[in-house]
Amino acid sequence: MGKISNGIERALLTRPVPTGASALRFLMRSEKGSTRKVARLLGVSQRTVQRWVTKKSGARRPPGPQHAQAIDKAVLARWQPRIRARRRAQAEAEGFVFHTRARFGFAAPAGSSDDPRVRWITQDLPGEVARELFAARDAGAGEQQQTVILARALGHSYFREWGRRAHGLHIVFSDVEFADFSID
Repeated sequence: MGKISNGIERALLTRPVPTGASALRFLMRSEKGSTRKVARLLGVSQRTVQRWVTKKSGARRPPGPQHAQAIDKAVLARWQPRIRARRRAQAEAEGFVFHTRARFGFAAPAGSSDDPRVRWITQDLPGEVARELFAARDAGAGEQQQTVILARALGHSYFREWGRRAHGLHIVFSDVEFADFSID
């Protein structure tokens, strides 16, 4: 996942996602203690899951890096589904606050005040942007398409002051250092 996708995921959650051994315990709880269901979910044998969760210290084997990624992905898919849905609906209805540090500006001659440069920007964006961003994300849009959506929204709200100035100028948005979203 990219920086924008990670920022959206962080905004949709209210508690940190379990990782490591607690992630495996969460999966076992969510599947009602069935090593068979967890094994099917992760694409490994039941015996492998039993080795991961056994109480005997000599027989216990930690999951390898590939399996740990599969565990983390499965946990993220099952973590706080109702809270995610509620926060998504709230963002689509009321909008969100976008915090970023990236290269921003208008496509302008070098040396002008609108020349693209690294800026810290915190901007309220309306629910239409959230709907468009979530729809693109659900359709499998990559980081580049999400960046285009946010660039268009920030250009309209931040640089053009909701259409009051700088009409027709092209916005440059690149080199995203971080992207955070706040949903109140």
